[in-house]
Amino acid sequence: MKNTTLLLLLLSFYSLSFGQSKEEERYSKQIKKAWELYTKKEFRQSAEAYSKAFSDFGGQGSMSDRYNAACSWALSNEVDSAFVQLFKIAVPKGYSNISHIKSDSDLNVLHTDKRWQEILELVQQNKDKKEANVDKELAATLSKIYEEDQKYRMQIDSVNQNFGHDSKEMETLWKVIDEKDSLNLIAVSKILDEKGWLGVDEVGETGNSTLFLVIQHADLETQLKYLPMMRKAAKEGKAELSSLALLEDRVALRQGKKQIYGSQIGWDSVSGKYYVLPLENPEKVDERRAQMNLPPLNDYTAYWDFTWNPKKHRKMHKKLAKSGKK
Repeated sequence: MKNTTLLLLLLSFYSLSFGQSKEEERYSKQIKKAWELYTKKEFRQSAEAYSKAFSDFGGQGSMSDRYNAACSWALSNEVDSAFVQLFKIAVPKGYSNISHIKSDSDLNVLHTDKRWQEILELVQQNKDKKEANVDKELAATLSKIYEEDQKYRMQIDSVNQNFGHDSKEMETLWKVIDEKDSLNLIAVSKILDEKGWLGVDEVGETGNSTLFLVIQHADLETQLKYLPMMRKAAKEGKAELSSLALLEDRVALRQGKKQIYGSQIGWDSVSGKYYVLPLENPEKVDERRAQMNLPPLNDYTAYWDFTWNPKKHRKMHKKLAKSGKK
C-alpha cells in the first residue's frame, strides 16, 4: 500500500463523499483511525480497525479500504485474513490494478501461497474485461513504464529506515531512479506528442496513471510543456482532477511560488520531521482540495505522521523566510 505514488493512492482512501450520513461519518472516522495506525506501523491494530469499520457499516467497505485492510493483515502475517479482503475486491468489486498489486511490497508475504496466483488471475481478468477496447499494445508499453517508475521508488521507505534520509545508499537509489525517469520520459513524451493525453478508455487505468506519474517526476521545463495538455484532459475527463492538483503544486513550487493544494511535503533534516511546503492561503486549503477530489489536508498529512495546523504553518514559514531558508 505505502509507496511514493501515495500522492496518487491517497486520493481514494477516503472515498465516501462529503455530506455523509451519521453512519457514513462513523465509517470514515474508523477508516481514518485504521490508516493512522498503519502509518505508525501498528499493523495488527490497523487491520482490526478496518474490520470494525466494515462490521459497523453493515459489512460494506470501499474497494480501496478493503485493499488497505488486506495490506495491514498481510503485514501482521495474518495471511488468511489478507486473502479474505483481496477476494472481496477481486470477485464482486472487479479490482483491476494488476501493476500495483504485483509490485506492492506490503503483500510480499502472500506470494508463496497458492491463492496468490488465483488472485492475480482474477485481477488480470478484471483488467482485461474492463479494458477490452483499449489499445492493448500501447497499454502494455505504459504498464511496463509504470513498473519501472515504481520499482525503485518502492524501496525508498526501507532504505530511509535502514540507512537514513541523507545516506549514501539513499543517494545511490535516487541516482537509479533519475536514470529510469529519464528513459521513461523519452517514451512518454513521444506518446503525448503524437497522440495527446490518452484516457482510461484508450490505454486503461494503469496507462492513464503512467502518463501523469512520468510527467510528475520530470523536470520543470517538461512539466510546463505538458501542464496545459493535462488541464485540458482533466476538463474532458481524461485525467484525474486530483492528479492535476499534484502537478499544479509541484510546478508552482519549482517556479518559486506557493502551492495551492498542499500536496507537496518537505523534510526537515534538523528536526527529522516532515512538513507542508509553502502554501497559499492555508486556512482555505481544504475548500480547494475538495474541488479537486482530494481529502482534507490533515487526513493527507497523517501519512507522514504529523498534524496539519494552518497557524503553525504560517509561523514556521515566516521563520524560515527570515533565516533565508524556504
